Amino acid sequence: MTPRLVFVHGIGGARDAAAEGAEWTRALAGAARDAGHAAAISGLTGGWGADVRFAAYGDLFRRRGAQGAGDTADGRDEEDEAVLVALLLEAVDERLADASLPPEELRALRSARAQLAPDRPGQGIGAPGRRAVNAVTSLLAVPGFRALGGWTSARTTAGTLGQVARYLNRREPDERGHTLDARIRARVADCLDTEGPTVVVAHSLGTVVALEALHRHSGPVPLLVTLGSPLGIRTAVLPRVRPQPVATPACVGRWLNFWDRDDIVAARPLLEKFVRANADGVLPRSTRVDADGAWVHPAAKYLADGRVAGPVMEALARAVER
Repeated sequence: MTPRLVFVHGIGGARDAAAEGAEWTRALAGAARDAGHAAAISGLTGGWGADVRFAAYGDLFRRRGAQGAGDTADGRDEEDEAVLVALLLEAVDERLADASLPPEELRALRSARAQLAPDRPGQGIGAPGRRAVNAVTSLLAVPGFRALGGWTSARTTAGTLGQVARYLNRREPDERGHTLDARIRARVADCLDTEGPTVVVAHSLGTVVALEALHRHSGPVPLLVTLGSPLGIRTAVLPRVRPQPVATPACVGRWLNFWDRDDIVAARPLLEKFVRANADGVLPRSTRVDADGAWVHPAAKYLADGRVAGPVMEALARAVER
């Protein structure tokens, strides 16, 4: 039986599943060669070594009447904005704990923190949202953060980051009463294979989505890979993840978590400190993989590292052998 490889993306707008799935596959294939798995690349890219699926859900964040990905910021309420402020504040504080920060980044982070937690917070409707946008304006000078907004405006970037809050606040029901988070998980569940092994590679917000979806999955998942995960953010994310306490899903046989030092989204990356083992004793194992340049958060950056690609290729090969 051909194993399934499921990619789960993070924050952002609507995706072309075929195009982005191909991009992630190419990045993985290139790193697989460097990791000593050149013989398996044709099977991966040709489709006979793995049934590659890309779980796309970014279109679900578009609100009615919104035009374009940037408009996801419009209509976000204060509860969503408060979660966004808490997420950014913890990420900034974790980054500020690094004594080796260059002066330019240190100034930007301190400026952002002053916006997020001012001595005299603004009062009235929209105050958290204004603080978040002002903080993002400062953060756009920080390496590892700029790519989140694609070099667009602070408002657009704040709206994109706000998708984390919108998912975790579990509201926005559709005409059938299905909340936004449930509709997103359903997209991932549709890509999973209950009849055979599935390797899951999830990025950013997708790590939260995948974790929750896998708790309801009955098929074997020999390997779960998480990239640039915000799961460890204890104020805004970890307490809102379901089910509680946060644990490795029963179906997961191995969990590898990768993080980049300059990826501000992965503010508290050592997930094994916060996640409980499943009945088989499986815990996440976190590994730092630093990419060159400012664009460190995109999934393709992580997938282009042999330390990420190697275990994925090995898991797929073992699944084929069974």
